[in-house]
Amino acid sequence: MRALLIYLGAIFFGGALLAPWIYRLVQESAAQFQFLETLAHEPFQRFLTRTFLGIALLGLWPFARSLGAHSWREIGLPKPQGQGSKLVGGLALGFGSLAVVAGLVLLAGGRTLDAHRSGHSLMRHLVNAGLAALVVALLEEIIFRGALFGALRKAYHWMIALLLSSAIYALLHFFESPQTMSEAGWASGLELLPRMARGFVNFQAVVPGFFNLTLAGLILGLAYHRFGNLYFSIGLHSGWIFWVKSYGFLTRANPTANTWFWGSRKLVDGWLALIVLILVLVTVGRLTVPRTKTTFP
Repeated sequence: MRALLIYLGAIFFGGALLAPWIYRLVQESAAQFQFLETLAHEPFQRFLTRTFLGIALLGLWPFARSLGAHSWREIGLPKPQGQGSKLVGGLALGFGSLAVVAGLVLLAGGRTLDAHRSGHSLMRHLVNAGLAALVVALLEEIIFRGALFGALRKAYHWMIALLLSSAIYALLHFFESPQTMSEAGWASGLELLPRMARGFVNFQAVVPGFFNLTLAGLILGLAYHRFGNLYFSIGLHSGWIFWVKSYGFLTRANPTANTWFWGSRKLVDGWLALIVLILVLVTVGRLTVPRTKTTFP
């Protein structure tokens, strides 16, 4: 837990302090380096979130080493030979489960398809969403399941470790995107941090949104515990992320719809998603069996 707190503190507080300097450096260098012009027009909150991600990537291996992991196998990533079926199976379950949610919402009129997207923009989005799904799923599964859940499982019963790691996963994912700031000073990142937590004061956002995220963490952690590695969890997580990133792009809101039940453009923050995630949890429990030691005659 001490290693986790140091790691998260470096990401959020370190990123909040570092992002304004990176933002200012890009602004001042854009006149001399043409390739920075597009980046210089990005809002400050983009620099903040990308700084969070950069620190998370740089600190991932030291964090894993501090938890006693000295190889990729120890954090759930053995050699990929023979693991393709797990990856594809997880991807099919993740993609299919949220496809059911999206389909039911569209059929019920909770949201409508956005028919104004061009073919070029659609293809570009699908490629970007697919790449983001793979990268984010790989990173988050290593952090939350391979490193965090794996370390807690050494000290506590695996069910307690699963619940703790899932709650931490949900807590960090419940932070909202930072708001746009007109000016960026040295403390702008620190000013945005408490604003990112404003969703916790909204009851309809916490229930069932926070529960859904916790349940997602339970499913991913259970898959890791039962399969013995992260490949199924990575595939499952990738399928979910693809839909989360694509649903808002492909659909439009219906002003008369009950978003508390059907969910918003995030897809996974409604009661319907909670019902489907419970079914996925049951499915993962039935598809796999606990690993046992090999016995010899």
